[in-house]
Amino acid sequence: MGKSQSKLSADELAELQKNTYFEKKELQQWYKGFIKDCPGGQLNKEEFQKIYRQFFPFGDPSQFADYVFNVFDEDKSGTIEFKEFICALSVTSRGRLDEKLKWAFQLYDINGDGFITYDEMLQIVRSIYKMTGQMVRLPEDEDTPEKVLVDDWTRAAPGACFGACFGARSGEL
Repeated sequence: MGKSQSKLSADELAELQKNTYFEKKELQQWYKGFIKDCPGGQLNKEEFQKIYRQFFPFGDPSQFADYVFNVFDEDKSGTIEFKEFICALSVTSRGRLDEKLKWAFQLYDINGDGFITYDEMLQIVRSIYKMTGQMVRLPEDEDTPEKVLVDDWTRAAPGACFGACFGARSGEL
């Protein structure tokens, strides 16, 4: 599916219908738009960042876009093919809660070691703050990523996500 073709084959359509939450017509429409925007059939990191810049013109979304790109790029080829794109879109827009949580975990687990450290979480939250720029005015106690994370990290009660999910190694989720 990395090669540019004007339509998905019947086999490709059947596979995508089986592996996503999209109907045949929706898949065909998404594919048509993907090929229009990516005539080579692949989306690279720079093009992906450009898309994010269109939605966040008052900030710098490049780092956050990189993190999201890395999750979309399942085969780690450095490009996103239509199958990777539509599968990620399916999970994030229509997936079950467990699928969305797995996807979000992959986003925050920057180094892919199976743990989310405080530093990884801080990197993601910093990238979100950079991305939104001055678009969002926050209260003083939330105006930096560090304030938000330290507060949530230390305040989490035992049994809350941060408190209960730590265990194997200190400072990891």
